[in-house]
Amino acid sequence: MAVFTPVSESEASALLRRLRLGELTELRGIEGGIENTNYFVTSTGGRYVLTLFERLNHAQLPFYLHLMKHLAHQGIPVPDPQGDADGEILFTVAGKPAALATRLAGSSQLAPTPAHCRALGAMLARMHQAARSYEREQPNLRGLAWWNATVPEVLPHIGATAAALLQAELAYQNHIAESPEYAALPRGPVHADLFRDNVMFEGDRLTGIFDFYFAGVDSWLFDLAVALNDWCVALPTGRHDAARFDALLAAYQGVRPLTAQERRLLRAMLRAGALRFWISRLWDFYLPRDAHMLKPHDPTHFERVLRERVMHPLTL
Repeated sequence: MAVFTPVSESEASALLRRLRLGELTELRGIEGGIENTNYFVTSTGGRYVLTLFERLNHAQLPFYLHLMKHLAHQGIPVPDPQGDADGEILFTVAGKPAALATRLAGSSQLAPTPAHCRALGAMLARMHQAARSYEREQPNLRGLAWWNATVPEVLPHIGATAAALLQAELAYQNHIAESPEYAALPRGPVHADLFRDNVMFEGDRLTGIFDFYFAGVDSWLFDLAVALNDWCVALPTGRHDAARFDALLAAYQGVRPLTAQERRLLRAMLRAGALRFWISRLWDFYLPRDAHMLKPHDPTHFERVLRERVMHPLTL
């Protein structure tokens, strides 16, 4: 999260009045992240998060917002976008598309244990099952087509060794995407960005999942791989952590067992997840946008993760 667009107290107060959520008592920008402008909003009616969308437009946003509302109504602990008297949940604030959603309890667990990974694995599988009945369609906008378009833009900024790995892995993922096994993977709405800082806990109990603004229809295996690549690696080295990995994967399969095709393609999707975030971090690092509070992530982390996934493939 970050602050690209300033929001005044009067603008926040006007939205609260429209939503009948009381009077504003605090408005505070949220530091970190790279995509949207976010504020904590506290009113006499409760605690919320205000999001102004910097890249997504009014036509794209209903998919994300109604997905969150759908999951919330299915019992998944996610932010619930608040509606006005007409049921509208998408607004305009400071000239940008905006939404106000409930604020989750708890805090992010940035040093997860196997217990945290078990809780996440089970909840991710529940979330996939709950999203199965969601009827809106939108592709993963940071999927293979975006990788193919973005790699040429970042290649001039990196060294020859990194460039060779990036191009080779992109060619491999294009090859995988053309296979019958890939076409047979179970699909549906996915979070696509389920990192440690997008999940809340109280102790070992998972209390919420948020930041659905990379969501789209993709393979559930890709969504699982993205989570495994963040929750189950050593951050300094990118190396595989077997205890956390086994805990997360076993808990996921306790709710939704993987198909034969998913088991065969898990190694490839772990590489795909690492590639996706290496590309996006290169793009954000070398081609950044201006922001009042912006801390771009280190792109070399996912280069290390990808090298580990290529050089040391898992034995399932």
